[in-house]
Formats: sequence, C-alpha cells, structure tokens
Amino acid sequence: MITYARMPVREWDGASYDRISGTMERLGLEVLDRLDLAGDETVLDAGCGSGRITEALVARLPRGHVIAVDESPSMTEAARERLGPEVQVLTADLLELELDEPVDAILSTATFHWIADHDRLFRHLHGILRPGGRLVAQCGGEGNISILRGEVAPIMAEAPYAEHFAGFEPPWNYASAEVTEERLRAAGFASAHGWLQPAPRQPEEPREFLANIVLGPHVQQLPGELRESFMDAVMEVLPEPVTVDYVRLNIDAAA
Repeated sequence: MITYARMPVREWDGASYDRISGTMERLGLEVLDRLDLAGDETVLDAGCGSGRITEALVARLPRGHVIAVDESPSMTEAARERLGPEVQVLTADLLELELDEPVDAILSTATFHWIADHDRLFRHLHGILRPGGRLVAQCGGEGNISILRGEVAPIMAEAPYAEHFAGFEPPWNYASAEVTEERLRAAGFASAHGWLQPAPRQPEEPREFLANIVLGPHVQQLPGELRESFMDAVMEVLPEPVTVDYVRLNIDAAA
C-alpha cells in the first residue's frame, strides 16, 4: 500500500514533452471544453506541463487571469517559453501550493494520478477555490494502461533488467470514479461527479512518447546503458500501430 502523500519526484524533459504531447493536448482540450467561463475569472491550471492547455485556457480568459503550476522545473521552463511573461507560472507542489487569493476555478489534465494522497489533494484544492468555484479535471483512472503494463511486465522480469525492477512500485494512483466522488465530498465539495472514459491513443512518435511519458518511470529506474535496449525490447513486443490503452478519470465538482 502506498502510504506517502506524494509520489517520488520523476524527471521530466519539458522540451521533449512539448514536442510529442499532441495526444495529451487533444485530451486536455476536451476537458477545457467542459469548463464554462465568462472570460474574466481567475483559473488555476493545476499541473500545467509545458503549457499547451494553458495557452488555450488563456485565450478563453481575455479579461481574466491564469495561474499555471507544475512541480517540474523543466516543465515550467517550457511553459514560460511558450506562454511568455504575461502568464504567471509557478514551480510548486500542488499539495503545498499557497495563493494570495482564492480562485474561481481549477483546471487539471493528466496530473492527479501522479499524487498518491487524493484525500489531501482534494482538501487542499477545495481550500484554494472560492465558494461555488469549480474543479474540472481529468487524469489516469482505474484500468489505465493495464494492457500496456501487461505487455511490458515480462521484459521487466528478464535479465539484465530484472535486478533493477526488484521492489519497483508503479508511481501511479489510478482511482475509481466512485471512490473519487467520495473523496471529493469528504474534502468539502458540495457536488462531485466522476466517470471513467476509455481513451485509447496512437501517438505519432510512439517510442519517444512511451520512453518519456507513459513508461518514463520504468526507463528512469534503469541505468543509462540499459535504457535504449529496454525500449528496443518494448517496441518489439508491441503490436503495430502502437496503442496506449488510456482510461481517463473525469472529475467535475463544485466547492
């Protein structure tokens, strides 16, 4: 059982993510479409990555304000380059984020599954929202990449990789919709709706996408001299075209 509040910090390459994350951007834009905005709100982008979705959010707020937050310095560097000095970009842990004023809404895409303690996360986000403010989010949910993980597991058990995966704990929290709704209400949200959405994707650059995003924690578990051969083995066993069996957990809640 995972007992710590946050996952071990993984290394991200913000420039690479920005270049190859078109698949994630399309999913994120669908989430943004669920957030009704008048154009003058203050909105927190919780886990902004390289700023692709943040950029679209800024366009929706001509009289408003965006606060973009990510824990990875590489990601926030890429976001600042994309968004320019007009957008406030912070490098911070969402579990410890402090803001001067509450926000009208929180948007988050592909982030919450990297945080182990969702009870604490939702309590903290509820405290950041003004009364009646909305949380609209999507992350990996129950069953996410289960097929892909099953295909990769035999490679992890083979030499010379097995010794490096001894005791390896996947750094994800893929929660169910029902448990998530319970956690949101316990955190103080007046309304909470969660649902799972199968969203298989075929990335345009499958090897780089897998190595840097989906299987990044696996690759980073290995010494440098084994990383390319591991990805060679992964690509050999995956059927063409490479399909990532995403299952997304959608969240729509109001404080």
